[in-house]
This record gives sequence, structure tokens and C-alpha cells, in this order.
Amino acid sequence: MDKRVAIVGAGIAGLTVAASLGRAGVVSVVFERARALTPEGAGIQLAPNATRLLRRLGLGGRLDAVAVRPTAIELCRWDSGAMLGTTELGAACEGRYGAPYYTLQRADLQRVLLEAVADSPNVMLRLGRHCVGVSQRPRAAALHFADGSSVEADVVIGADGIHSSVRSALAPDAPRYSGMSVYRGLVPVEHVPHLAGEPTVRIWLGPRQHCVCYPVAGGALMSFTAAVPRLEQGTGSWSEPGALADLVAAYAGWHADVVGLFAAAGPVTRWALHDRAPLPRLHAGRVVLIGDAAHAMLPFGAQGANQAIEAAATLAACLRGASAAGIVPALDHYERVRLPRLASVGAAVRGNARDHHLGDGRAQRRRDRGLSAHRSLRRQGWLYGYDAEQISSARVYVKTG
Repeated sequence: MDKRVAIVGAGIAGLTVAASLGRAGVVSVVFERARALTPEGAGIQLAPNATRLLRRLGLGGRLDAVAVRPTAIELCRWDSGAMLGTTELGAACEGRYGAPYYTLQRADLQRVLLEAVADSPNVMLRLGRHCVGVSQRPRAAALHFADGSSVEADVVIGADGIHSSVRSALAPDAPRYSGMSVYRGLVPVEHVPHLAGEPTVRIWLGPRQHCVCYPVAGGALMSFTAAVPRLEQGTGSWSEPGALADLVAAYAGWHADVVGLFAAAGPVTRWALHDRAPLPRLHAGRVVLIGDAAHAMLPFGAQGANQAIEAAATLAACLRGASAAGIVPALDHYERVRLPRLASVGAAVRGNARDHHLGDGRAQRRRDRGLSAHRSLRRQGWLYGYDAEQISSARVYVKTG
């Protein structure tokens, strides 16, 4: 008898694991609480550690049609715009790591994944199914829905985001507010000629905050994310309206490129930044977590979606050869592979959260002196070169320096 796989959540993690399992011939059912899927979100960066996995799913052409391949990541000083460090991308990145670096709209990524799921005969998508909890059976796990119904499966994959109801099977915790919000916006590229030209990811580092911008939508739009320290949490929604005047005031005195970007912006959203504490386990019995349900992290390394895709590919690789009776050992293996990886990436994100927001002074000058060497493409091997599918045989990159 084939194993029964239930996935809770049709976001990036849930759709990627469904498509990955489907490619291997494993049937799964995705339960999504929304009655209609409306792709949303501003910009997103996908590094080679994720894009190689998406391309193996046959999505390279669809991504190329909507994404931009930036030539570099540039770190700049907040007031003068002086270049502090550069990571070469483009052809050099693809040549070294065998996969491109993309910038695109999150909505376009979700749309591509939805198309992949729709094309698979092995994936069933059930909308309007609000999972409120899970429980364990002797040889199965059960999903419980808001309408009072239940479904049993040999494995339940919790991909239901930072507010995961499935996570309660592993930990009784809650999202943690970081004390920061980010404003997000999209600007037609012709409205910001000072940022047009060669496509790059630009990051301005400054006291207590930073701003990132890069082209998306095939180069037609410029996406920006601007961090601001705030005491109030807000709703935590992607689509909560933000006040542009507040953003402009928070970045008074910053470089003209940043000020001009905001001046060209239309409506912006404000997203209160939360994460969740790292878990010592990623599964309990036949219930397992991926994506933000497992490891919601702050966006100070552009790795949230990348790690969700990695986790999906790793879990699919662990499950595809497992029988219904072998689910728990397969999940043990997934956990052994993912926990060290999440520890390394989490440490890098925490380091960025500290270093991106240094006030001018001795620590800032020490950071700036080391940025050029630290940001070299070769030094990104531990991150970009990691192949989540080849978990048993491929070389695993270890972070150095």
C-alpha cells in the first residue's frame, strides 16, 4: 500500500514539497485554509542553493520568464553611498555553483509553483480546509479541521507558516516580535532612472536600519525593503498598509538614491518582523515541519524562502523511498540533515541583523574593512553550493571564516 502524505499549507514550502514528491511519483494531498489562492508579496531573492532545486523540477524556463539575474550584490554606506563590499553574481555565480541567482516577485514564484502542482497527476490541492491541529495514532497521524472533520495520513507535513497550527504538536511556543518592521514597495523602473542600468541587488547599511532594492518582473519594476525599528507590533500581515510619510521620515539624511527611491513609490506595506525560537526537533512521530512553521527567520540574509525550498527538497528525498512503516526513520534522517544546516544559516542571519545596523564608530569601521573579503563569491560556497537533494552522497559545504 502506498504511503498517505498530507501537506498543510500551500505556500512556497508546501507547494515545493508537493511538487518534489510528485516528481518522484509520490502522491500527496495539500490542504490549504484559503478558499482561493491569491499570490501576494513584494520581492524575493533566490540563491543557487534554491534555484538548482527548482530547475530540477523543470521550472527553469518559467522562472527565466519572470525573474532577473542580477550581476552583483552591492553593499553601500547609508549617507554617502560609498561601496563597501561586492559579491559577484551573474555568469560567474552560475559558473561556480551551477545555478543562477534570481530576483523576482514572490507572487510570481508562488504562481510558478502552483502551475507545477497543477501539472502533476500526483498532487491534489484541497482549498478551504482549515487545519486547527494534529494528533498521533499508533500507525498514523490525524489532521483536524475547523469544520469538525478529520483525515488520517501516514505522514503530516506542516508547511503552514509562522502561525502554524501543526507546530503545536512539537512545541507550545508563539512567534517572537523582533522590535523591527519593514516597509515594502514596487516602483516602475522608469521612475527611478538613478537605479536603472545593470541589474544589481543594492543594500545600504546604516545606524539601526538598512534598505535593499533590486529589479523584479523581468526588470520592469524595482522592489525595495526598508527596515525600521518600531515598538508596536502591528498585525504581522504581509499586506498591512504602511504610511509612506513615516518611512521617508525614518530615512531622512540617507543617500539621495534611497530618498529618491521612496519619492517614486506609490502605496507601501508594512510588515512587523517576527521569528520563532529554533526547535531541537523537526518532527514528532509522523508529524514533521518545514518552512516558516519549522524555522521562521528574520529577512536579514534573504534565505527564508531559500531554506523553505531546501527543506522541501530534503524531506522529499528522505520520504520518496520510504514505506509507510519506514516513515519515522525517514523523518529522523531529515532532522539529522536539516538541524545543522539551520544552525549555520541562522547564525549568519543573526550576524547580519547585528552588522547591518551598526551605528557609525569603531565597530562599524571594523565591519567595513572586512566586507570586501567576506563578501567574495568564493566565500559563499557554504551557502550557495549546498545541494539539499544530494544529502547522502554530495559534498556538504561547511562555513569558514
